[in-house]
Amino acid sequence: MNHDELDAELDSFGDALASATRVTPGNALRPEDIAVGGAKPSEDVARYALTLGDDALILAQRLSHWISRAPELEEDIALGNIALDVLGHARSFLTYAGLAWDKTEDDLAYWREEDDFTSLWIVEQPNGHFGVTIIRQLIVSIFQHLLYSKLTESADETLAAICAKAVKEVDYHRDHAIQWTVRLGLGTEESAAKMRHALEILWPYVDEMFQDQELHRKLDGIAVLPSSLREDWDKEITAVLADSGLEIPKTGQAMANGRGGEHSEHLGFILAEMQVLARKHPGASW
Repeated sequence: MNHDELDAELDSFGDALASATRVTPGNALRPEDIAVGGAKPSEDVARYALTLGDDALILAQRLSHWISRAPELEEDIALGNIALDVLGHARSFLTYAGLAWDKTEDDLAYWREEDDFTSLWIVEQPNGHFGVTIIRQLIVSIFQHLLYSKLTESADETLAAICAKAVKEVDYHRDHAIQWTVRLGLGTEESAAKMRHALEILWPYVDEMFQDQELHRKLDGIAVLPSSLREDWDKEITAVLADSGLEIPKTGQAMANGRGGEHSEHLGFILAEMQVLARKHPGASW
């Protein structure tokens, strides 16, 4: 392939200046495509995309911490790959949101303060032991799979395109969490006890995922009402837990308001670690 043919090939993916490492096989939408695509979202659509991006960004930070710490080498790779998938979702959502305010994905990730973030409390919770991470992934990936599936039909073409790619990856994340939940729930007495413990400490953050906001109602046909996902989510997670010898815990719900910028005590520490390099060397690039 000569240089002209290579340039044409890169053009088919969006940004003609993209490096080989940034080209996604097929015609999948990349953050670089969104940045140059010219589809500027409205203020409300941008705010909605920001919530989706914040959830994914913080979850990716949590998952990436398992690299070199997982209980077996295969899980080191699996959790690292899941973290990269989720980070990719965050990049796309944040890139799209940033177009409304002339900001880049990096601006939104590194230069906002804690109360500017809109992430759910459950993605902020510490990894804990391996069982805690698996239960968090079970809760969140089932939710995201349902959400992204609905968003593929969004009237906003960019959100629909982002979710069409993301839902395929989240389907794997969901399957990974289900397999480990069954394996540990039906494993040893100790592994089952740890899974019950994980459910007890994470269940208080479940209801927040399904709280409808005024923003969701304003974006009829574009956004998805979280409450509309609850019935299917309940059925799916109840079935998984039953297959695992586990039950839904009888714990109260936390008064979480991450969408309103009120966060658990954990988010500040995550952001301090995530943002320190960008803030120490502003304007630096690879």
